[in-house]
Amino acid sequence: MGSVKEYFSSLGTGIASLVKGMKVTGKEFITPKITECYPENRLTHHPAARFRAELKFLYDNDGNHKCIACGNCERNCPNGTISIESKMVTTMQGTKKKKLVNYFYDLGSCTFCQLCVTSCPTGAIEFDNDFEQAVFTRDKLVKKLNHLPEKEEPEPTPEQLAAIEAEKQAKIAAAKAAAEAKKAAAAPEAPKADTQENK
Repeated sequence: MGSVKEYFSSLGTGIASLVKGMKVTGKEFITPKITECYPENRLTHHPAARFRAELKFLYDNDGNHKCIACGNCERNCPNGTISIESKMVTTMQGTKKKKLVNYFYDLGSCTFCQLCVTSCPTGAIEFDNDFEQAVFTRDKLVKKLNHLPEKEEPEPTPEQLAAIEAEKQAKIAAAKAAAEAKKAAAAPEAPKADTQENK
């Protein structure tokens, strides 16, 4: 008697589950379908802003970027997607600094982890959501991100070089004077002769 009761109980549970599933299926049958007519709707349909598709440089209106060729993005990339070429230049102040020559990015190897973007100290790069990147050969996926011509560092004039050299010599002289003063202050004073013994 108990087994018959269990049979009909499990049968009722199964039928209720089936009805519930058919209800969801029936609802989907009458729901209007949404079909993306790509590429016909290319101009009107855009992917989500958070979608990561391609790394790109950020240029201002004057064609300048913020990359300082520090190499943080290259070091933090887990699979060597980024390759940076740089050179040392002399600034207007007479100091040396690194300047970007080429910034290569291999889209075919990128995992879109965004470690390069988060580790960039100047915010020079970001991910675009342009997903149309189909090409026929893999070598076309290697892209040079600094596509605009690199602006040369302005050369200092002879007057500026002379002023820089004079400032450097003044700093050296001030440092020497401070060292001499410190040395004189640290030297022990000569002991005074005892007046009683001289008498």
